[in-house]
Amino acid sequence: MILIKRFFADENGPTAIEYGLIAAGIAPAIITVINGLGTSLSDKFGSIGSSLK
Repeated sequence: MILIKRFFADENGPTAIEYGLIAAGIAPAIITVINGLGTSLSDKFGSIGSSLK
């Protein structure tokens, strides 16, 4: 019985799950920004390469 009470009183598991959910929510935003930045840089370097030829 004491073991069951300790299990329900322990809050370490939910904290880890919350951090995981936050990371999962932020990851798509970071991926979107990096993809947009990569496309922009690719276009810019392509333009520079064309002007050097």
